[in-house]
Amino acid sequence: MLPLTKDMQLIEELLAGNRRALARTITLVENDGPESRNALASLYGHTGRAHIVGVTGAPGTGKSTLVNALTKAYRHRGFTVGIVAVDPTSPFTGGALLGDRVRMRDLSGDAGIFIRSMATRGSLGGLAQATAGVILTLDAAGFNRIIVETVGVGQAEVDIASTAHTTIVIEAPGLGDEVQAIKAGVLEIADILAVNKADRDGVEKTVMALQMMLGMGLRQTSHHGQTMEIQEGITASPAWTPPILKTVALRDEGVDQLLQAIEGHRDYLHASGEFQRREEERARNALVHILQAAVLRRLTNQVPARQIQDVVAQVASRDLDPYTAAERLLPAVLAGN
Repeated sequence: MLPLTKDMQLIEELLAGNRRALARTITLVENDGPESRNALASLYGHTGRAHIVGVTGAPGTGKSTLVNALTKAYRHRGFTVGIVAVDPTSPFTGGALLGDRVRMRDLSGDAGIFIRSMATRGSLGGLAQATAGVILTLDAAGFNRIIVETVGVGQAEVDIASTAHTTIVIEAPGLGDEVQAIKAGVLEIADILAVNKADRDGVEKTVMALQMMLGMGLRQTSHHGQTMEIQEGITASPAWTPPILKTVALRDEGVDQLLQAIEGHRDYLHASGEFQRREEERARNALVHILQAAVLRRLTNQVPARQIQDVVAQVASRDLDPYTAAERLLPAVLAGN
C-alpha cells in the first residue's frame, strides 16, 4: 500500500471526525489553491447528507441571535450543526469584523457545533466564492444541518437561494418600512418568513404587510422563479406556501415552531421532487462559478499583467469597448493547456 500523502491524511482525519483537521481543511478551502480543489474533489463523494438552511435579512433584524437560538434547539434534538457566518469585507481595508463568533460565544465548547466566520471578499450578494466549498466540507464532516447566515446587504442577497435548500428571510418591526423585504428583492426567495423581535410594537402591522404581499401573487411561481408545469392527466404537487412566524430569539420564543417549519419544508422538498430540482440547480450554479474562476485563473497565467493593464487602460479611456476587449483576451485563455 502506498503511503498517505499529507493532504490525503488530512482528509481521512476530517472524515474520522477530527475537528482540527476540519478547521485546517476549511482554511485550505478559503485560501483557494490546487490543494483546495483536490481536497474538495476528494470530499465530494461524502456529501449530500446535510440540509442547508440559509438565513438572510436586513441589518438589525437579529439574524445572529436567531441562528444562535435555532442551533441550540437543534442540539436539544440531537442534531449536529455547522454554521457559516458571512461578514462583510471593507472595500477600503479588505478586512472584516467576523463578529458572529463573538455573538455566538455561548455555543462554543459543544462538539456537535462548528462555527466558521468568513469575509465576503467583495463577492456580489455577500457570499464569498469559498462559501460553497466550506459548506461542502462541513457536509462531508457529517453535520446534519448547515446554517449559512449572510450579511444582509440588500437585493443581492437572493444569492443565498442558490446555496440553501431552505431559505429563511428575517424581518423585524420598527425598522421604518413594513415591506422592506419587497424593496430588498428577497421576499421572492423566502421559504419561511420569520418576524423576529416580535415583542416590539408594530409586529402585527409587519405580519399583516407580509401576508398582504404574499397574497398579491408575488409567489405565483415556485422557488427561484421556476414555474410549475402541469401536463394533462398529471396532478402537480401543491406549491409550498411560506409560513410567517413570530419569534423573540433572545427569549427562545417561537424558535421551536421555526425549527418545525424548516423540517416541514425539508419533508416537502423530498416528497414533491423539488429537492432533486434544487440539487440540480445548486450543481449548475457551482459548475458555473468553478468555470468562471478557472477562466480567470487561466487568463492570469496566460496573459502578462502588463497586457491586461493596457487593455484595462484602453477600456477606461473609451478607446476600446469592454466587449471587444474580452473577445481579444479570450483566445489566449482558450489556447492555454
